[in-house]
Amino acid sequence: MRLLEGFVLRSIGNDHIVTAEGLDRVDFSKVISLNATAAYLWEQVQDRDFTPEDLVALLTARYDVDARQARADIDKLLASWRDAGLIALEK
Repeated sequence: MRLLEGFVLRSIGNDHIVTAEGLDRVDFSKVISLNATAAYLWEQVQDRDFTPEDLVALLTARYDVDARQARADIDKLLASWRDAGLIALEK
């Protein structure tokens, strides 16, 4: 899978939001806010293909979390990114 092009992660203080680059793509009824961990993962996989296992590896390498809990968290994160239209599945 891959993050869709045209979306940019922006940090404002301690807040992290995903916005569309062109004004024609902005839907102000939807604001996508990420916590610091999700923002870290976004930055790590931006502009490249990745798998859920890649995200699990990133989480377990950086944070004190076991692989089973990391996988559960990644599954929830990916579901929210899919629902928001932020990722494309493999071709």
